[in-house]
Amino acid sequence: MIVFRYLAREVLLSMLAVSAVLLIIIMSGRFVRYLSKAAVGELDPSVLFSIMGYRLPGFLELILPLGLFLGFLLGYGRLYLESEMTVLEACGMSQKRLVAYSMGPALVVAFVVGILSIWVSPYGAAQTNQIFDQQENRSELESLVPGRFQKQKSSARVTYTDSVGENGELGMIFMADRNNSNKRLQITMAQTGTTLTDAQRDQRFLVLQDGYRYEGVPGQADYIELGFERYGAEIKRKNHEIRYDKVEALPTSVLWASDDASSRAQLNWRLSLPVLALVVTLLAVPLSRVNPRQGRFARLVPSILIYLTYITVLSNMTSRVGEGDLAPVAIWMVHILFVVLAVNMILFGRFWNRLYNQIPMPSIPKPWKKKAS
Repeated sequence: MIVFRYLAREVLLSMLAVSAVLLIIIMSGRFVRYLSKAAVGELDPSVLFSIMGYRLPGFLELILPLGLFLGFLLGYGRLYLESEMTVLEACGMSQKRLVAYSMGPALVVAFVVGILSIWVSPYGAAQTNQIFDQQENRSELESLVPGRFQKQKSSARVTYTDSVGENGELGMIFMADRNNSNKRLQITMAQTGTTLTDAQRDQRFLVLQDGYRYEGVPGQADYIELGFERYGAEIKRKNHEIRYDKVEALPTSVLWASDDASSRAQLNWRLSLPVLALVVTLLAVPLSRVNPRQGRFARLVPSILIYLTYITVLSNMTSRVGEGDLAPVAIWMVHILFVVLAVNMILFGRFWNRLYNQIPMPSIPKPWKKKAS
């Protein structure tokens, strides 16, 4: 039990360190992407941290298996490098017992990944979709950024305001639009603006105060000038409903009852992630065995290539199943293939190592040295 706790601690500490670094890198890149959208008014800055919080389970369900895999490589690699694993083997620690001990932390990580992929991550994806839909349904005025000319998506109107208050009050406003029927340019300027809501009609209006409105064709002298104290205009809203049509956001119970190809692919993908954590453990144990003279990172790059091949083939098979080209059993055949590879390395690892060491290496000619006279 002491040896088990020692090995588990080495693996889990390495896994947490690697997972934390990967999580920071991925979340930083995604946060910068969302921050750029908020800078141009496509997202409300107040929802950025909510989006990142709901996206966190989706990141963790993919990062934790990779972190576990690298945790075994780094943790056990240090034990081989410092000959601690050699001492354990001399005391009766066989490769099979080492695999059995390694499945302890692997089961814990697989359990956490299963909870994330089956329950938590779909809920986070649904909440993220809801936030994005609410942001799309905002009126054009709610997405204004003070001090910037912004072209509205629903029309050719360009709007500028120098300030936006907490309750939606607007400072100096400039709006330029072109009438599609007669091609006349319409320019409206006002000192202040605010929004009013008609509760009966569930409609909002923009009310401008103390301004002017100009209409005409550039280059012609037939401009119309209109001064006003109060000018009201209806704010058009998008009639998009909150959508939950993305398969990633559907609850697992809904996917289980569906016969759609994309739903079956998503269901099997969610069930595959806990299995992925167990399979990479079987792969990592023999791959972590290094010669102290080779260094701790001798097999790190080949091991990562094997992991990338595993996750790439698994993703491709999931995509093919979602398109209806293959049956869901193709996803599980990928797991079986890498389980066979892992068992082969565990049972016949010494044979492959001896075979590798017997491969003749090209000799490097020694530099000619002149004998001393």
